[in-house]
Amino acid sequence: MSHSKAAAADHDILDVIRQRWSPRAFDPTRDVSREDMLRLFEAARWAPSSGNEQPWRFVLAERTRTPDAFAAMLSTLTGRNPAWAAAAPALALVTIRTTREKNDAPNRSALYDAGQASAFLILQATAMGLSVRQMGGFDAAKAAEVCHIPPPFEPSVMMAIGYAGDPESLAIAEHRAAELAPRARRPMTDVVFCGVWDRQLMPE
Repeated sequence: MSHSKAAAADHDILDVIRQRWSPRAFDPTRDVSREDMLRLFEAARWAPSSGNEQPWRFVLAERTRTPDAFAAMLSTLTGRNPAWAAAAPALALVTIRTTREKNDAPNRSALYDAGQASAFLILQATAMGLSVRQMGGFDAAKAAEVCHIPPPFEPSVMMAIGYAGDPESLAIAEHRAAELAPRARRPMTDVVFCGVWDRQLMPE
C-alpha cells in the first residue's frame, strides 16, 4: 500500500503542498491515463517565465504505451535510480533552452523558469492523487542522444510519474527506510531574512 507523508507545517499552507512528497515506490499495476498526463503538462504550460520565453520542453516516455522509449530513457539513469524507476508508469525528461529565442542572448532565468513549470506540474499531480520524483542522477549526454534533443536545448532533470506504491516493494533497504521516515525541512529562521541577511523574520 502507498504511504502518506503529509508535511507538519509550522504555518497554514495549501493542503496540496502539505501532501506533496517524492516517493521512490510506484504502483506498477496502475497506468496514468493519457488525459491525466495531458492535464499535468497543461499545468506546466501555464507557469510564469521571463519574457514569456517558456524555455522548457518535456519528453515523455510511458512504460506501456511507448515501451521502447521508456526503456531507452530508463537506460540513461545512473546510480541506484534504475532499481526503483523501472516500476514507474512514466518517465519525463525536462529540457531547458538557456538562450533567448529572440536574440540568442543568455537567459539567466531559464533554470528558474523551468523549475517553476516543473513545480506547477508536480502540484497538479499531487492534486490528482499522483506522485512525481525528480532525479538528477542520469547521463545527460546519453539522454540527449536517445531522446533526440536538438540544440540549444539541453537535459536538466528526469521525472518519474505515477501512483505511489508500497514502500516494501523497494529492493534497497535504505530506500525503504527513507520512504517511511518523516519529512523534514530547515526552520524558517534559516531561510527567510528580514531586510538584511540573518535578521530573523518575526511575526507581527
